[in-house]
Amino acid sequence: MPPIAVRFRRFTSLNTTIRLREGQIFVSLSDLLEGAPESVIHAIAHILLAKLYKKPIDATLNLRYKRFASSAAVTRQTELIRHARGSKRFFGPEGRFYNLDEVFDTLNLRFFGGLLGRPDLTWSEHMAKRSLGHYDAAHNTIVVSRVFDRPSSPRYAIEYLLYHEMLHLKHPVKMRGLRRCVHSREFKAEEACFPQLNEALAFIKRL
Repeated sequence: MPPIAVRFRRFTSLNTTIRLREGQIFVSLSDLLEGAPESVIHAIAHILLAKLYKKPIDATLNLRYKRFASSAAVTRQTELIRHARGSKRFFGPEGRFYNLDEVFDTLNLRFFGGLLGRPDLTWSEHMAKRSLGHYDAAHNTIVVSRVFDRPSSPRYAIEYLLYHEMLHLKHPVKMRGLRRCVHSREFKAEEACFPQLNEALAFIKRL
């Protein structure tokens, strides 16, 4: 067994890394794990070493870690740490052709009776085509790709994208056993109510 150096680091999530360099193993663990039960630390050690040496991961130990990581207390603590330590680049809702605040307010009245609290809204820094939009719960921010902020973008496409992220506000991520349910049945049912859903999806696919 090579010598092992382990350190806790101020990550913004439950990150863990393991590397073998010059005959020594270096392990970095999130300081969120410092108070974890010994059985969980044992499971993490097994998982990391198994990955490093490309060995099978014991299903019982894998389940033990997943149960710990998905528990309500750890999930809440992780969100608080992400909010406190993480940073969110903010470029504002005012684009060259579309204002996200105005689009949000219109959709809020139209679909949510004006009852949805407005998060921070911002255009992305770059013309991203892989991540067209996302809701960051830790920073209560909706980011929309700047690729939509141009005259050739139909308003219904931007409305659909923002509507989708607004549904994440109404239907937060839930845990079903050990699985995260991002798009629940209720979420999908409301999404299907968007009048120009097919047109919007077709335009997004062309992008």
